[in-house]
Amino acid sequence: MNYKLISGCALAFLLGANIAGAQTTPPATTPANAPAQGGRGGFRRPNIQPFTEDNVPATKYDYHDLWKPFMYTKNGDETRAADGQPGPKYWQNRADYALKARIDTAANEITGSEVLTYTNNSPNKLGFIWMQLDQNLFKLDSRGNKQVPLVSDSTRTNIVQASRNWGQGQVFDAGYKIKSVKIISMAKGSTTATETDAKYLINDTRMQIFLPTEIAANGGQLKLKIEFSFISPDYGSDRMGIILQGSARGQSKNGKIFQVAQWYPRMCVYDNLQGWNTLPYTGESEFYLEYGDFDINITAPAKDIVVCSGELLNAKDVYTPEQQKRWAQAAQSDKVVMIRSADEINQASSRPSGKSELTWHFAIHNARDASWGASAAFIVDAARINLPSGKKSMAISAYPVESGADPNAAATTAAATPGQRGGGFPAGGQWHHGTEMIKATIEYNSNKWFEYPYPAATGVAGKAGGMEYPGIVFCSLNGGWGVIDHEFGHTWFPMIVGSNERLYGWMDEGFNTFINTLSTAYADNGKYATGGRGGGGFGGNGPTLTPSERLAITWRAYTSPPLEPILSNPDNLKEANNGTLLYSKPSAGLVLLREQVLGPERFDFAFKTYINRWAFKHPSPDDFFRTMEAASGESLQWFWRGWFENTWRLDVAVRAVRYVNNDPSKGAIITIDNLEKMAMPVTLEIKTVSGKTDRVNFAAEIWERNVSWSFKYPSTEAIESVTYNPDGKLPDYNTSNNVWTAKK
Repeated sequence: MNYKLISGCALAFLLGANIAGAQTTPPATTPANAPAQGGRGGFRRPNIQPFTEDNVPATKYDYHDLWKPFMYTKNGDETRAADGQPGPKYWQNRADYALKARIDTAANEITGSEVLTYTNNSPNKLGFIWMQLDQNLFKLDSRGNKQVPLVSDSTRTNIVQASRNWGQGQVFDAGYKIKSVKIISMAKGSTTATETDAKYLINDTRMQIFLPTEIAANGGQLKLKIEFSFISPDYGSDRMGIILQGSARGQSKNGKIFQVAQWYPRMCVYDNLQGWNTLPYTGESEFYLEYGDFDINITAPAKDIVVCSGELLNAKDVYTPEQQKRWAQAAQSDKVVMIRSADEINQASSRPSGKSELTWHFAIHNARDASWGASAAFIVDAARINLPSGKKSMAISAYPVESGADPNAAATTAAATPGQRGGGFPAGGQWHHGTEMIKATIEYNSNKWFEYPYPAATGVAGKAGGMEYPGIVFCSLNGGWGVIDHEFGHTWFPMIVGSNERLYGWMDEGFNTFINTLSTAYADNGKYATGGRGGGGFGGNGPTLTPSERLAITWRAYTSPPLEPILSNPDNLKEANNGTLLYSKPSAGLVLLREQVLGPERFDFAFKTYINRWAFKHPSPDDFFRTMEAASGESLQWFWRGWFENTWRLDVAVRAVRYVNNDPSKGAIITIDNLEKMAMPVTLEIKTVSGKTDRVNFAAEIWERNVSWSFKYPSTEAIESVTYNPDGKLPDYNTSNNVWTAKK
């Protein structure tokens, strides 16, 4: 029995070895000195070895590390499918808000009330809920304030706390004052609602509310009423704040300007990935919010103009009859129409008379947030936005006189197309072109990706350098194409595709920065496209660099060893690295994927598929990765692993050129090496001694089981040079070994 078992195993091993040998592909051409084929046993493998060039260099590349399977740690299920789309039992909860606010512009205080209707579509009962109290960030003892680092100047004598992500140390009565939290209920058969005090606990920027009765699964609802107030910070983590009245730089001579955000207690998301998403707001990371409808009433001094997310429902109550006519004209005009001009700001006739306060009524549907601005200093202009379906929206700008160009002042630098980066602009600012910029970016992205969903797109000049909200964005007093295009690009990420910014900032900032590259190039027939060559790679007075030299500097920066991976929680990144890891490196990855790996047609289809699948839903990184692979038909795990998951670098070298039988007319064998841990497709430019040039391209899969790659090039004459990455578009950080040159 044992002998037979051993014999059987031996035969099985021998059979397996023979099959493996037979299945190994023989060479296309048998070398002249190969043993004869045939004889007993049929085909006899030639005695050959893979070609290897001499002088093999040391390398860090391990193709198994990059190309191994099993990147995804779980299978698809009925909630999230394996191909990246929402499953048949996908669910998400819903939060509808009825909000009322009154602003005291002298005390900078907002007092409000909120009626929240929360719908639990999950399969679980919920005995408590969590809400976000973002204004608590500005308390001096908040977690966010406690994390602001020290910085120093070059002399190390001036050491201070500094960050973009706090209230800049302003000492004031910060944070929410929660007056009451009540559960609204109605007994069966009754028509009268009752309000019952709810038990709640506030911890930093979160509030936990304990429910006497669990919210039922699969559609159960909770209705809450919350009364609150807070004093606005002057600088609110670069996402809100106040421009003070005055004549100094950065002030507004005709009145304060309020940009108001994170202004009401907002629901935390409960999902099938994390359960309750309760990471505190420390200023670094942004937001993760449920979708719902908003009904908003804002009471402000009658001299102020209020702009807000959504559609204004009572224009007749808050604008003069003449201004209402102008609004009607703007709704039909592709040219910008002035609603309230600079000359009218200090005219009493530019505001309705007879009341000290006015209430502005707005509504926005299927949105994840709402924000607003208010000022007596606003110039307002508007124009129609034309959407692909034939629907219309409105582009609106609200800004002070300081933000519009002064026609009598000299430009700050040489004149340039309005909004063009790298050129000059008239003294003051660029908001006199703000509405046409808003119209251009919204129309381009609506045609390219997904139709803009809101009735208005409003840009507000003020304290925030640039911040996005549904239907409204806050930008600096200067404005300009770069910030307006970027902030309204956020309509698609994360307002339409509602990813978790708190955990995955690259999924909105990076994706948005990517679509900005296309809108800047093509919106309004390329009116805002950048051009020219900058000194030192990024502008200034350094040496003039070619585009490929500038790209080389960029690639070295993106793959610098101290950088954290893109797949990091923003709170887990050095603040100095945010611009690279949340914005530019993820964007560059998508550009590489579009231009070097998939091609524009396949990439655009896959990217649009992702947007359409996850519009007004909550995708995870895996949902994006899986969708891009499914819709493009490519396994891209090597790409995600190299660019997003790790901090690997690309370094490909041209090692050698030799001629077949030492005769250039019979062809050349060219060898390249992968010396670092990343892989990308290959582009080689081959120049012969007569001056002719040719290009050879290989897909990234040549590196799937190879550290070096040799190929036969059909040369007919001697080769003068071979250049890898001739345009600099591949992220090779080391250009010193990219060129092989024939010895003279």
